Amino acid sequence: MEYRRLGRTGLKVSELCLGSMQWGWTADEATAFAIMDEFIAAGGNFIDTANIYSRWVDGNPGGVSEEIIGRWMKARGNRRDIVLATKVRGSMWDGPNGQGLSRHHIMRAVEDSLRRLQTDTIDLYQIHWDDLETPMDETLRALDDLVRAGKVRYLGCSNISAWRLMKALCISDKLHLARYDSVQPHYNLVYRQEFETELKALCESENIGVIPYSPLAGGFLTGKYQSDAPPPDSARQEGIKRRYFNEQGWRTLAAVEKIAARRGVTTLQVALAWQLTQPIITSPIIGANTVEQLHESLGAVGLRLSEEEMAALDEASK
Repeated sequence: MEYRRLGRTGLKVSELCLGSMQWGWTADEATAFAIMDEFIAAGGNFIDTANIYSRWVDGNPGGVSEEIIGRWMKARGNRRDIVLATKVRGSMWDGPNGQGLSRHHIMRAVEDSLRRLQTDTIDLYQIHWDDLETPMDETLRALDDLVRAGKVRYLGCSNISAWRLMKALCISDKLHLARYDSVQPHYNLVYRQEFETELKALCESENIGVIPYSPLAGGFLTGKYQSDAPPPDSARQEGIKRRYFNEQGWRTLAAVEKIAARRGVTTLQVALAWQLTQPIITSPIIGANTVEQLHESLGAVGLRLSEEEMAALDEASK
């Protein structure tokens, strides 16, 4: 496993980040423990979660993924070896202040996350998505207070536009506050425009770490979907069909499969390698419902594509 600096910071994270949205949803606790054990054994040190995971599931109050990770770290005694990332923004309790990025919400939400994770410090605390109703300086001052108090080490953001991120950086600079050092964009070979239009150039200019989520397009880039066959059953099947079952999607998938066959690797591994070959990318977030799925993703570690292969994928996916 290679390690990369998170943006301009000195923090070193593994080139793959383990996402945990599945914990307590499509992967039970025992399976989650086994997957995290395997990830650490392979040299991974970067685990990402969010306080709302997985509140959208019937009977899930949110915070379940954090609780599972907290119990795992306590059982393994490995908290110091983990770069732990979580997020704040979504609805976590009833009432008008149960969601958002106000000081009121952040200060309560972080204490809840720390309790569930059974830790004193969150390594990377991220806003899950933007809050246009709360003044940005209020959010940033609250987050800066958490850094100064030692409850949070680094700050990040997710699902934010380039101009809003630039505004946040300017406010942090002007008011001498801790700044966002990473961003989590939705980014993969068949969903490129949102990140590449403006956000990519901003991250390059300001040395911001990039931790893409959905690097496999919800499983579309694993090759399990084919244009001439009915799709397999999946909790996210309808969204995948709506987004990726089109001419550009099938053309891109065919190009990925061609490179995979020539390299003797899997389609999934080429899709991850496309991101890992880009200098701007810090650590794509991978998910797994089984140890076997994790092993396939780990096969992308160290895999890099040639200029010709990158050009072929760029042409197919444009």
